Amino acid sequence: MTALSFPIVRLRPKTDARKIRHGSPWVFDNELVMDRRTKAIAPGTIALLEDGAREPLGLVAVNCASRIVARMLDRDPNATIDVDWIHARLARALAMRARIYDAPYYRLVHAEGDGLPGVVIDRFDDSVVFQPNAAWTETLKAEFAEALLRLEGVTHVLKNASGRARVLEGLDDSAEVLAGGAPDGPVPVPMNGATYLADLTGGQKTGLFFDQRPNHAFAAQLAPGARVLDVFSHVGGFGLAALAAGAAAVTCVDGSAPALALAEGGAAAMGQGDRLSVRCGNANAQMEALAAEGALFDLVVCDPPAYAPKKSALEKGLRAYERVAMLAAPLVAEGGYLVLCSCSHAADLSRFRAACSRGIGRALAGSGRTAQLIHTGFAGPDHPMLPQLAESGYLKALFYRL
Repeated sequence: MTALSFPIVRLRPKTDARKIRHGSPWVFDNELVMDRRTKAIAPGTIALLEDGAREPLGLVAVNCASRIVARMLDRDPNATIDVDWIHARLARALAMRARIYDAPYYRLVHAEGDGLPGVVIDRFDDSVVFQPNAAWTETLKAEFAEALLRLEGVTHVLKNASGRARVLEGLDDSAEVLAGGAPDGPVPVPMNGATYLADLTGGQKTGLFFDQRPNHAFAAQLAPGARVLDVFSHVGGFGLAALAAGAAAVTCVDGSAPALALAEGGAAAMGQGDRLSVRCGNANAQMEALAAEGALFDLVVCDPPAYAPKKSALEKGLRAYERVAMLAAPLVAEGGYLVLCSCSHAADLSRFRAACSRGIGRALAGSGRTAQLIHTGFAGPDHPMLPQLAESGYLKALFYRL
């Protein structure tokens, strides 16, 4: 298909095209001419984006049912978006991961950060979990499966259809096996010296969160001989890394019994099941209960879900992060460490840090104790950030000594 044969979407005359030319990958509905012809374009269609003067800007994926109507795919208006094009993007993404990681367990594609907008792909050895979060990726899922199978060592392609992003794109929640087969049970994943169990078909998102890997590693440095509390633990992200580093005892708290069972299974696989205990229930209520019991820990980690997934939820989300900090700080023994995390892109680092500092300040008021911020962590290099898209750099982890 040539540029002349693509449907055309056009920026409004007053929309500044420079940000698109300088690398911004998204075009919103209020920046485009949303006439009847544009609105008739089927979701997932590839179109030619033009500026207000009808100069081509590149090929975009269109979904008029989304606020992000156009996502930039290729700056070349004559590109062909097919299996070969997808494979080239995948191969480029793989080359970087293969250089950094010594085992095939990582985020293979981080959406816009890897030039594949709306695409998340996590790799678990010979299996990949493909999360098509934009309409164009759902339309081309067969092509993605074929391109993935061309990568050395990949034999199974599973489609995960959960998550808020698909809802915003008007997509269904139907998971399926696109190639090969699904594993019979949880997949063991080696990371930071620990063994995690990932449920690739029934777990949260793709089954495991690779983004926290460097923060798990930093926390593990604080763990030898420590009593550790891992709140919002999922399958034991921070807790199992702490066990591998020599923690004396780890308590995992989460609202999901299946996730905690996987944490217990991971500890058992490491031969350290006797040093892990779990508490299932609302995380804040569990922290309140632990405080009432007089429990103290040398390392407390709180990695809650995205409390501020969008700008309209920011203030409520910041209050929620402040409360988590306020509940967690009293559980930290004198000289111990507190780790507070956020995966909300709407809450930038400065506002998240301010909310956490308020919560810690309220908790320690009158105690004579102070807090030192000793480290700030982010997602690992398998989650590359597109500089022109702040949303791609969502993860923050604050390490305090109290």
